[in-house]
Amino acid sequence: MPFFVQTKENYIASVAEVLEIEAKAIQNYRGCLGEEIIKAIELLLNCSSHVIVTGMGKSGLVGKKISATLASTGTPSFFLHPAEGLHGDLGMVTENDVIIAISNSGETEEIIKIIPSIKRIGAKMIAFVGNNKSTLGEKADIPISIGKIEEACPLGLTPTTSTTLTLALGDAIAIALLKARNFTPEKFALYHPGGSLGRKLLLTVEDVVQQNFKNPIVNCTLGFKEVLFKMTESGIGAVSIVNDYGLLIGILTDGDLRRALTADFKIMDQSIESLYNRTPVTVTPDLLAVEALKIIENNKINVLPVVNEDKHPIAMIHIQDLTKMGL
Repeated sequence: MPFFVQTKENYIASVAEVLEIEAKAIQNYRGCLGEEIIKAIELLLNCSSHVIVTGMGKSGLVGKKISATLASTGTPSFFLHPAEGLHGDLGMVTENDVIIAISNSGETEEIIKIIPSIKRIGAKMIAFVGNNKSTLGEKADIPISIGKIEEACPLGLTPTTSTTLTLALGDAIAIALLKARNFTPEKFALYHPGGSLGRKLLLTVEDVVQQNFKNPIVNCTLGFKEVLFKMTESGIGAVSIVNDYGLLIGILTDGDLRRALTADFKIMDQSIESLYNRTPVTVTPDLLAVEALKIIENNKINVLPVVNEDKHPIAMIHIQDLTKMGL
């Protein structure tokens, strides 16, 4: 058995060599794409149920990633462990499903053993194999061969290049399906509500209000001290100014109060009628939160009154409320 001496000096060279081998394999495979890819994509596109991915060992790990990518891009999918399939999990398979079976050798025992049941159930099967003439390749409805691959492992034993190419092939097919389904960013966000894109495309001002409800309101005739106490109590650094009918007619911020005090300390004993901004920027609850953030940034302000269709202030949001939610 060869013995490999690795030193600090050749770490980078070793890593670069592996990357080059695997990248070359992917590039070379582009010229091997044929009619079977078209057939596989059409079969998957017309699948009325689930795409079930299966594989053992490293192929199984690759299969889980492919299945996750399919599911998140508009193709309902889940992973089936072939060994568990032999002991009852084949009950999850229906005649309307499509199986993607992954085995570089095409002879993985657990996968070969579940083929008769898959055939009897009536599900169609696509195979990712190293050789179409293998048992799995010959029994699949659509065999897709990645061919004989030079593994990056110097021993030629550890699946490296073959798993990378298989994963890339799975990703490529998933994206082809995404394009064929006209899968939009809005649909992607629907399946990723907890992710950054989901928050940007789905989160509304109303959602922000529910998480951080504040609604400091004062009448336009109140005095400076009363408003100062109300603003301090709210902790948001601003208050909505309303008339006797409860309609929003302005906004007053702590900055406005500080500037007034700096100009004339006697303002403490007067009303706020001459202090508040009479053209406040507002938002409605149904506006996307990311749009509200843009409004705040573009206007160089920190707070936004939230108003209903009748212009009554129903809440106030602060820029920190939005940034805390990942926007």
